[in-house]
Amino acid sequence: MTPALLAEFIRAQAGASAARVDDLQLLAGGAIQENRGFTATIADGPLAGVHELVVRTEARSRVPESHTLAAQFALIRAAHQAGVPVAEPLWLGDGFFIARRLDGSTLGSRMVRDGAKPALAAALAQALARIHTIKPPRADLAFLKPRSLIAEYRAYLDREPEPHPALEWGLRALERTAPQSRETVLCHRDFRTGNYMAVGETLTGILDWEFAGWGEPHEDVGWFCAKCWRFGAVAREAGGIADRETFIRAYEAASGRAIDRAAVRWWERMAHVRWAIIALHQAARRTVEPSLELALIGRRLPELEYEVLRA
Repeated sequence: MTPALLAEFIRAQAGASAARVDDLQLLAGGAIQENRGFTATIADGPLAGVHELVVRTEARSRVPESHTLAAQFALIRAAHQAGVPVAEPLWLGDGFFIARRLDGSTLGSRMVRDGAKPALAAALAQALARIHTIKPPRADLAFLKPRSLIAEYRAYLDREPEPHPALEWGLRALERTAPQSRETVLCHRDFRTGNYMAVGETLTGILDWEFAGWGEPHEDVGWFCAKCWRFGAVAREAGGIADRETFIRAYEAASGRAIDRAAVRWWERMAHVRWAIIALHQAARRTVEPSLELALIGRRLPELEYEVLRA
């Protein structure tokens, strides 16, 4: 989208006589969709002034789990209404949406570099508790359907041209030991270091809602604690930024919900299987969308298979 077309869309949505777009540039991150930051100047009307915004557009290919942009817009709007720190969603267009731009850093390796960040872990736990206040039924989230993750992932592996016995074994082990689901809430399903923005230990926003869906609270806690999302800081089991009990106790205090530690461990094992299957999806996208980043994600598969077998 050109700056001129984007400016015209914003002018119409804001009910203004004129709007200008400056400094439109691709932002780092986003392996599935693309994000471009820009400055919008709105001449008059209720939103008159200068605004720092982001436009999110579809990439040329998607992984099967990823929601459409319209669905992501609805999810972020529901989260914003629930008090979750997110980029305020403003306008949905044809194949894109516009939200306010957040301050902060997202890079996982940088986030874990300076040691433990217990205050940030507590803020993330509180944000996750807010996400989990969103529960079905919701007319605005009617596109979300119940899912059987093990059945879905087994079907995907059955369609793969190459065998992946470690993942098949992992799915069977998970199936045999699955904990009982007690509660259904909105799960972010990619709640991890690398998908939030922070300035120091101050959380500024939760990003990347394309996998969100109905699930149970332990799923998000397990994903956050999984070894694959610690960015090398493996001793700090909560996202590479804190010990797991700091994070879990803060979540329990914020949510009023008791966390079953054994269920969290089960969801950590599921996280490695699921991330391995997403890595397969991302590697397959290279046939449509040549990308070094997608190739490198595909190279994570042996490491993830090792974690599945080790667990």
